[in-house]
Amino acid sequence: MTRQEFHFIACTNHPLMMAECRLYINRLYVPEGCSVRITEINDAKSMCEGYNRAIGMKPGDAPRLQDVPLRIYLHQDTFILNRWFLYHLQSLFTNHPDTGMIGMAGTPVLHPSGIMWMGEYIGNSLDSSEEPYEEQQPDDSLPYTTVASVDGFLMATAADVPWREDLLDGFEFYDVSQCMEFQKNGKKIIVPAQQPAWCIHGDERRLSLYSYNRYRKIFLSHYFPDAV
Repeated sequence: MTRQEFHFIACTNHPLMMAECRLYINRLYVPEGCSVRITEINDAKSMCEGYNRAIGMKPGDAPRLQDVPLRIYLHQDTFILNRWFLYHLQSLFTNHPDTGMIGMAGTPVLHPSGIMWMGEYIGNSLDSSEEPYEEQQPDDSLPYTTVASVDGFLMATAADVPWREDLLDGFEFYDVSQCMEFQKNGKKIIVPAQQPAWCIHGDERRLSLYSYNRYRKIFLSHYFPDAV
């Protein structure tokens, strides 16, 4: 792999939580010759708008399918425990060049409702625990599962595909939508086997069911019109 930059991107509204997220990023082992950059978007109008702004794209732009940094889009309450994380990404993207996105959790087949966790859910994030954490070492033969969608708490990409801010102007279903866009561009999405999980995800926000269901219907009407 010739790309030498890992670009972390987060939409944030909680400085203290984002500072902790940065602490975990800054302790990661970095492959020789590579660099790490962190972009914080503090005033995102939506998740898609913030992410597009960070990579200088807008809906309708041609995808950049090669020669871009490896991007890691993550929530401000996602903390990467496995310090070999960047080595794992580098190995997976290099050994599986048809892979466009890597997530930490997802589903092989999206449920007809569009709700990811109503189907088979693989991968995970680590719950708070007092047990010692043992880092999973880099492995060029690390197994993985091909999935239809991944959870947006962490999405690593090897291509730049515009996020659908024209379709989703809030903070729900951006992750499932982006997975659909990557697959439309012929890119595979995978979840690697993690023993133990590589991340902690706090996920302490309160879900607005009205907002969630609104964007679920928008998502389905665009990608699966026959299901609406």
